[in-house]
Amino acid sequence: MSSVLFWGAVALIVYTYVLFPALVFLRSWLSRRPHKTGDITPNVSIIIAAHNEARSIGAKLDNLLALDYSRGRLEVVIASDGSTDGTEAMVRRYADRGIKLLALPRQGKAPALNAAVAASSGEILVFSDANSLYAPEAIHALVRPFADPEVGGVAGNQRYLDKRSISAAGEGEHSYWNFDRKLKQFQSESGNTISATGAIYAIRRSLFRPVPAGVTDDFVISTRVIAQGYRLVFAPDAVAYEPVAGTSGVEFGRKVRVITRGLRAVLVMRELLNPFRYEFYALQLFSHKVLRRLVVFPLLVLFLANPFLWGQGLVYQLIMLAQLAFYGCGLFGLSFSQTRLGQLKLFSLPFFFCMVNLAAFLAVWNIALGRRIDRWEPQRANASLVEGQENPLPTHVVHN
Repeated sequence: MSSVLFWGAVALIVYTYVLFPALVFLRSWLSRRPHKTGDITPNVSIIIAAHNEARSIGAKLDNLLALDYSRGRLEVVIASDGSTDGTEAMVRRYADRGIKLLALPRQGKAPALNAAVAASSGEILVFSDANSLYAPEAIHALVRPFADPEVGGVAGNQRYLDKRSISAAGEGEHSYWNFDRKLKQFQSESGNTISATGAIYAIRRSLFRPVPAGVTDDFVISTRVIAQGYRLVFAPDAVAYEPVAGTSGVEFGRKVRVITRGLRAVLVMRELLNPFRYEFYALQLFSHKVLRRLVVFPLLVLFLANPFLWGQGLVYQLIMLAQLAFYGCGLFGLSFSQTRLGQLKLFSLPFFFCMVNLAAFLAVWNIALGRRIDRWEPQRANASLVEGQENPLPTHVVHN
């Protein structure tokens, strides 16, 4: 029985982290499905829900107002979700420059987004975070694929600001997004990218549906495009920059929240898991958003079953030693997460891997207990988007 559990766990782990990405890469090579692009300038509404973002909202608005897109065709709507730190006063300073403020009572992000969309008028809705900065051509790059009538949504390209000192969690997050970006690109080339990231994405206004509470809004909004029969494609030139993760404790709490809301979002959009209707996309969604978030369980089975098989051959012994070494590197990364040594990939990647899977375990526990996360307090470990900073975009930006 131990060997059956052991090799079953190995099969799930190898499929999730090796075979599935390889399948995506192979499909993009064998079955390309290009989409049209064009130099179009539709009316665009940028939608931002903000709660207590006074430290970053000024730099964000300056950044949006400096974008290379016709001001007459660009609308910015900020929905303040019960902010109490001066966010609303800051936004009001931009009223004469066309920035629209919705001062709402504290309800959560989903109701704030729904209210902001209702108050907007653009043909294309662009969703963004309060702490991300756009490259000058980002909106142009984001709307170009809408020249194709089959395209209903466009996922932008999130990159990280290059900081001199980051935590092991931040280094691990950075490495993860480098890999995830490649997956998005290959998925898009052969059909649909799985979903968008909240920093930068756009959909046709006609495809927006109110967002339910307690889910990852960017996932639900972007995947509803696919549910309605349109394509969701990736635009690598539509770049948004975000600061890397701050302290490991803050990042761990964020991961638990994001994965809890993400799993609930998959439940809301479970129709997309039907392979008879959504074909390869259903496999992508299940592999990337379900299996990868639940892989903590085969990892536990592998670790717990391995000692019982120690005496059955060298293979089992080597795998046990490899597990101990990997988790030991993760523990070292945790212990030295704020040092240069802890930020080496040898330690930061195992640490980030362990942190994400522990967060996934707690998220599954939240789902099992019916716990929803509708509201939270933003914790920005972010010195790059502080009010009054003249040039928040860095001279050195992480490129890959």
